[in-house]
Amino acid sequence: MEDRYNPHQIEEKWQRYWGEKGLFKVVEDPAKKKYYILEMFPYPSGKIHMGHVRNYSIGDVVARYKMMQGYNVLHPMGWDAFGLPAENAAIGHKVHPAKWTYDNIDYMKRQLKRMGFSYDWDREIASCHPGYYKWNQWFFLKMYERGLAYRKKSFVNWCESCKTVLANEQVEAGLCWRCGTEVRQKELEQWFLKITQYAEELLKGCDELSGGWPEKVLTMQRNWIGKSYGAEVDFPVADSDKVIRVFTTRQDTLYGATFMSLAPEHPFSKELSAGTGQEKDVLDFIYRVSREDKIERSAEDAEKKGVFTGRYAVNPFTNDKIPIWVANFVLMEYGTGAVMAVPAHDQRDLDFARKYSIPVKVVIHPYDGTLDEDTMTEAYVEEGYLVNSGQFNGTNSIEALDKIAEYLGKKGIGKRTVNYRIRDWGVSRQRYWGTPIPMVYCDECGIVPVPYEDLPVILPVDIEFRGDGRSPLPETESFLFTDCPKCNSRARRETDTLDTFVCSSWYFDRYTCPRYDKGPLDKEAVNYWMPVDQYIGGIEHAILHLLYSRFFTMVLRDIGLLEMREPYNSLLTQGMVIKDGAKMAKSKGNVVDPNDIIDKYGADTTRLFILFTSPPERDLDWSDQGVEGAFRFINRVWRMVMGNLEKIREIPPYASGETISGNLRDLRRKTHQTIKKVKEDIEDRFHFNTAISAIMELVNTIYQFDIENEKEYLALSVLREAIETVIILLSPVAPHICEELWEKLGGRESIIKVPLPSYSEEIIREDTILIVVQINGKLRNRISVGASSSEDQIKKAALNAPRVKELLRDNEIKRTVYIPGKLLNIVTN
Repeated sequence: MEDRYNPHQIEEKWQRYWGEKGLFKVVEDPAKKKYYILEMFPYPSGKIHMGHVRNYSIGDVVARYKMMQGYNVLHPMGWDAFGLPAENAAIGHKVHPAKWTYDNIDYMKRQLKRMGFSYDWDREIASCHPGYYKWNQWFFLKMYERGLAYRKKSFVNWCESCKTVLANEQVEAGLCWRCGTEVRQKELEQWFLKITQYAEELLKGCDELSGGWPEKVLTMQRNWIGKSYGAEVDFPVADSDKVIRVFTTRQDTLYGATFMSLAPEHPFSKELSAGTGQEKDVLDFIYRVSREDKIERSAEDAEKKGVFTGRYAVNPFTNDKIPIWVANFVLMEYGTGAVMAVPAHDQRDLDFARKYSIPVKVVIHPYDGTLDEDTMTEAYVEEGYLVNSGQFNGTNSIEALDKIAEYLGKKGIGKRTVNYRIRDWGVSRQRYWGTPIPMVYCDECGIVPVPYEDLPVILPVDIEFRGDGRSPLPETESFLFTDCPKCNSRARRETDTLDTFVCSSWYFDRYTCPRYDKGPLDKEAVNYWMPVDQYIGGIEHAILHLLYSRFFTMVLRDIGLLEMREPYNSLLTQGMVIKDGAKMAKSKGNVVDPNDIIDKYGADTTRLFILFTSPPERDLDWSDQGVEGAFRFINRVWRMVMGNLEKIREIPPYASGETISGNLRDLRRKTHQTIKKVKEDIEDRFHFNTAISAIMELVNTIYQFDIENEKEYLALSVLREAIETVIILLSPVAPHICEELWEKLGGRESIIKVPLPSYSEEIIREDTILIVVQINGKLRNRISVGASSSEDQIKKAALNAPRVKELLRDNEIKRTVYIPGKLLNIVTN
């Protein structure tokens, strides 16, 4: 180990040391400033991949850096162990999900420990453990008490392959986000969490998070919440006591509504067609559309398709009967699922009207030009004045929005309102591997919550697990049947389980008090550590996990468990790991196993490559040559220290005192410049790649340092300072080798306990600077001047430079432009 760098011996030694000393275990300490760093909850898929390695390496550098700054750092790890990934994998491997999950946790934990990550493993949690999911159930009951959890029949996204419901956010391009199967609509009784009650607070919170979160993520959340201002209007169904309520942002066009469009999922779509002769056509159409992707079918350029229900509505402004259609481009998720169609002033309505020969009526006229409702092919959507609009004729269309909204309220046929695109979170899943929903169905008492003292409702693991995707719970009598908590009659348990995103919506809180058993959260601990100071994960979670966890945080605050309203102060969304032009994936055959890289080069090389190759927010292109380069640099650092060890082991680093100059001052300046650069790159930007590059430059300077012509003791003390700086600054990136080298230099405690070095601006300041000289914007010379030189002194030095003199000759100088410390441009005639 003395002569050659042996990564495996060194890494095993220091991982064992960290564990024995408990260096990463933390407790609340009001005397110290806290820092909570967290990477997103992984699910135990079987092996960590390079995407994991990148995510966790980023977090580990920040954690170690903050520890060395003196923060009380919480850096936990656990497992998002419930849900479809584990269950589908278990089906494929013909094993029980519990065995599959816990075996994977054991394996992945060993992998993470090999990487040397600074986790407090005493805080490890797994969401499939009853001690964790008990509190999922507790939160559900609290939400039920507050009216935030409720059950209703609705059309849901159904994946036939996974045999379960998917939330809207889990459907991507019409396919299941997990298995890629086509998603269809299915009507089921489902449990929902009322996230819509927090829509406005979630939206306002996006503004408050600006600066700490990527703007792209905040934009995605704002768009998903989708706030819009408008009015609700009631359209009576002709020859019926039924009323169709619509939401519109264009109440100024009400007089121009010539037909109604219903979403295929709207309850009236089937009901109104009954007995009209259109019933079969409507049912066939609804079935076909249920298999289409909602986003694609509602796109502007998608084909507009529909079917007449055989019934009519009455326009409350004109009293005209207008046909009611079911249309593919209308979504139940927006507004009320019913649209008043104004073809003259909405392009989709116009396309639909032309296709099905429905009348077009102009009610807003441009101030310049004319519109022909019989021939127009483009809807008029700009500002204008109202026509064919009764008492509102001549009114400016923007002013008419308020006037007509007020008129609706006075007449009792509508009201001004705000609409949100976001819909309540459907949390029922028809799968086995999840948190049992703590509700009971009694023939006498109806729906009855399980008493708190009976929690947790245990998910049985001693049952035969199906291999066809269907949950065994409905057929497991020992689980299914129970006594009603109210009347003690025979009752049935809810057999659906909770969406796994419930587990990941509060796990960061539980890390602060993982073994607390008097409630879900220890207020003292959670309010010391929360919110998370830095959260790290993929942008693919921008809507799903990040929005749900913000909602949960607000609910837990209202319950009285938390003091803050947002869970994460700052968010970093790291890029993907790319190989051969595509994201690493088993299906593409381009996966690199971290174990193979660690076996060959060691964990420090793996970490260094991952962090050096690209800024964290960008995609990283895998390169075998890049890994080799990282390994060479690690060896270079090893040789640098070992080659100078005997000379500097007993020499303290230079501090102050005797004046230094020349070669010594140059090395000391480079040392302090490196400290400043690393500090700025890590603290301000998380640009680990440029921080590492700066350390590499300092290593190059150390190799070039010659002490033969210098005062030996002074030279060695300056060299010692530079070498120590390399080791300390590199240690968050490559901790094992730096621990080893620090020990060899005489360090008596872990390098994690060593404060980060500080820099001096006075030392950093250069004695001379290089000024570019231009003539009429073209580079003509470079001159070296004193760093404190004035503009006049620099101008004089430039004009006296022989090459500049020759080029100027008799040309008249009109003016000079000086960019301090960089450039002088001489402008001639």
